[in-house]
Amino acid sequence: MTEFLIAFAVFLALHSVPAIPAIRGRLIAALGRRLYLGLYSLASIVAIAWLFYAALRLDYVELWEPAPWQAMVTLVAAPVGVFLVLVGLFSGNPYSITLRSSEAPKGAIVAVTRHPVLWGFSLWALGHLVPNGDLRSLLLFGGLALFSFGGFFMLDRRARRRLTGDWKTETAAAPLIPFAAILTGRASFRIDREMIAAFVLTAIITLWLLAGGHVFLFGADPLLLAGS
Repeated sequence: MTEFLIAFAVFLALHSVPAIPAIRGRLIAALGRRLYLGLYSLASIVAIAWLFYAALRLDYVELWEPAPWQAMVTLVAAPVGVFLVLVGLFSGNPYSITLRSSEAPKGAIVAVTRHPVLWGFSLWALGHLVPNGDLRSLLLFGGLALFSFGGFFMLDRRARRRLTGDWKTETAAAPLIPFAAILTGRASFRIDREMIAAFVLTAIITLWLLAGGHVFLFGADPLLLAGS
């Protein structure tokens, strides 16, 4: 448990850096934006890999009995979550997490929600929590989902400080709640190349995982669990 808590603390600390403008600004000034993003992405991958490794070493303590319908939740939620994370990273978005400059044109996904990466990560985490009814999964996936939900307010606060216009006017067509602006007529739904690229990449990743990649990485077959 000690290693898991340390790994989670490192993960949280690492992902708090972008929310502190002074630290982020100094790092970008010293390294350049591309190198900063590359190193930060690598560090994030290492941190989450360590977190999963530490979680898998915890003792298995069952909290609820697994059922086939629970695995179906993952088969639906996880691909949607991966798509949202990818399209969010690919799209220009001055409000939230992106690999592109915040001055770039807003992507079409921003009309759906201004925080697609956080919503995607939350869906992915909760989708994996449901069929894994044990304590370590609750700590891991539940903790990651709570971290994502907390990120909504952290990133909104950062964007409020940076943007000069009226916040309600600025975000009228970029809602926090998915599809809220589209359903109320404040924005229109469209598909752009970032969405298409994210969809294609999500399909490739999903097919690879279902074809044996998930078993190779984590020792569990989602299709077998859903059909058992």
